Amino acid sequence: MESQPRVQGPPLPGYVQHWYSPTEPSAAGQGGGCHPRPEPVQPAPEAAQAPKRKRGRPAGAQQKKSEGKQTKRTKAEGKSGGKQEKITGSFKTVKRKIDRFNGTTEAELLLKTLPDILTYDLDIVIIGINPGLMAAYKGHHYPGPGNHFWKCLFMSGLVDSPLNHLDDASLPEKYGIGFTNMVERTTPGSKDLKSKEIREGGKILLQKLQKYKPRIAVFNGKCIYEIFSKEVFGVKVKNLEFGQQPHRIPEGETVIYVMPSSSARCAQFPRAQDKVHYYIKLKELRNQLKGIKTATEITEVEYSFDLQKAQVEAKKMAIKEEKYDPGYETAYGGIYSENAAESNGQCNFATTESAATGNSEFNMDSTFCQVPDGQWMTQSFTDQIPSINNYCAQSQEGSS
Repeated sequence: MESQPRVQGPPLPGYVQHWYSPTEPSAAGQGGGCHPRPEPVQPAPEAAQAPKRKRGRPAGAQQKKSEGKQTKRTKAEGKSGGKQEKITGSFKTVKRKIDRFNGTTEAELLLKTLPDILTYDLDIVIIGINPGLMAAYKGHHYPGPGNHFWKCLFMSGLVDSPLNHLDDASLPEKYGIGFTNMVERTTPGSKDLKSKEIREGGKILLQKLQKYKPRIAVFNGKCIYEIFSKEVFGVKVKNLEFGQQPHRIPEGETVIYVMPSSSARCAQFPRAQDKVHYYIKLKELRNQLKGIKTATEITEVEYSFDLQKAQVEAKKMAIKEEKYDPGYETAYGGIYSENAAESNGQCNFATTESAATGNSEFNMDSTFCQVPDGQWMTQSFTDQIPSINNYCAQSQEGSS
């Protein structure tokens, strides 16, 4: 039997190919053959990869940070016993307290009161519900930065200049305006008042108004007057409207006027522009009670407009503004004449007989040229240079 020729090909990847003779035993102790036995090759062990780190951070700091996170995690697991903690009120963020009163506590402010600013025969008395914390701290009426009282007072014309809470003591003498409150006790808000306090405050307020007898008692807010009306007049007001009320203060001629609350929290009138209308009406009521007549006559004025004439005038003004240069007057001392002659947009030089025949070096009448639309220009610098020939002729005559 003839032996077949050996065919050698490329070895398989990852294996080493061996040929065995028929007489040599195999590595496994079996008879050899002509077919090769592939043996797997163990891959070389790879080098240990370095841990990845973030760009721009040293490896030591990154390792310490990871260790710190791990220790925190283990501490948290130790406290909670390996379970997730329940979300309670302790997880809520605590708001940072703002020192609004420069170290003064609310308990100290609650003990303070705000004095009234009242005198006899006032035109207007502004009545509030009770002093707030800011009013007690400042010692003035309506000092809040968001309160619209002082702004509306100026916008309506009740005062002739912008004022603030520091000017409240000067208002009775200058403008006949005073201040008081229904309840004297200071609270953070009107909701902290008791109904008994408000009812008793209404009686005290009535005594004040009967004593000082102002022309108008102005309630700064609807709820104040509703309580006052029920306590004094025994009438529960329904569908209360702002403005002058039908009742007057007993034993006097004091008119009652209700306007929206000047606080910025008033939802019905959130801006000062929404409230200033009622301050204007208050001014009109004051003038009416004092007998001051206001100009209410309406005069009708007729206006005529000619479109073609307006277009021509606009065109002239545009040309004048385009050609006008204020630098001429300051630099050359020129005078702009309104009645200037026009000749097709060119300069008309003023000439006289003396200028044409005389030998003067400089003629003042020819220094300026006339421009349309009442404007002036100076002559060029070369025109103002005297003639050299004339100067030489004069010098020769003088020497002879």
